[in-house]
Amino acid sequence: MTHNLPSLFISHGSPTLGQDDAPARDFLLGLGHELPRPKAILIVSAHFNAPVPVLTGAAYPETLHDFHGFPEELHAQQYEVAGSPALAEAIRQTLIRTGFEAHVHPTRGLDHGAWVPLQLIYPKADIPVLQLSISMNQTPEWHYRLGKALASYRDEGVLIIGSGALTHNLRALFTTPFELESPVPDWVSTFADWVDEKTLAGDDTAVLNALEMGPHGLTNHPTPEHILPLFVALGAGCEGPRQLLHKSTTYGVLRMDAFAFGAHVQAA
Repeated sequence: MTHNLPSLFISHGSPTLGQDDAPARDFLLGLGHELPRPKAILIVSAHFNAPVPVLTGAAYPETLHDFHGFPEELHAQQYEVAGSPALAEAIRQTLIRTGFEAHVHPTRGLDHGAWVPLQLIYPKADIPVLQLSISMNQTPEWHYRLGKALASYRDEGVLIIGSGALTHNLRALFTTPFELESPVPDWVSTFADWVDEKTLAGDDTAVLNALEMGPHGLTNHPTPEHILPLFVALGAGCEGPRQLLHKSTTYGVLRMDAFAFGAHVQAA
């Protein structure tokens, strides 16, 4: 059994992350080499929302190009990876035993919150991948409990990844001429630094209430979907060490921080 896998939170940023000459891309390119090799990956993406937890159960999930207005070559990219229907069903049963209603979707593919970062972390696409939905109608505490219900799978070699963004105000991004290396507004840096500080200090109550308690919380997250995966990853590794693995900003307003919870990640 693998006992030293952390749970991770990563910021996936723009669908062009794989093409952007940015520190966050370079970080993800090296991340897979710093982790014990998992048997499977369970990724919780900001772009898969459902009223109750839903797992992807396709044996070979398709690559979903769930975005518009990006270069045609991005729409042609494929992340051809196996799924794990058996693991999806096992996790569904675990969630039911811990008080959640949960389902398996037999055909849903991998959205860009999953395959865009995974093609950087594991470019060979040789580790089975399944996704788990967030639920925007549920609270941060609910997502934290969801992560805790999944924590035991880390001991079975499943790498749990929350994929979202530490800051995510698309209206600001699209109404201001931000470029890849634009200066970072104070309302972005003060919120992101506050979340980093509270997370590393183990102040989970503050982190779970970041949108209300953190400086400019609702400005950075007008809607919560991109921070909810952080709460799942935190719950899945809440009883162990915490690391800030990466800190950078792209396009001025997208803070690309990444965390490990529950086990240390050793730099290559």
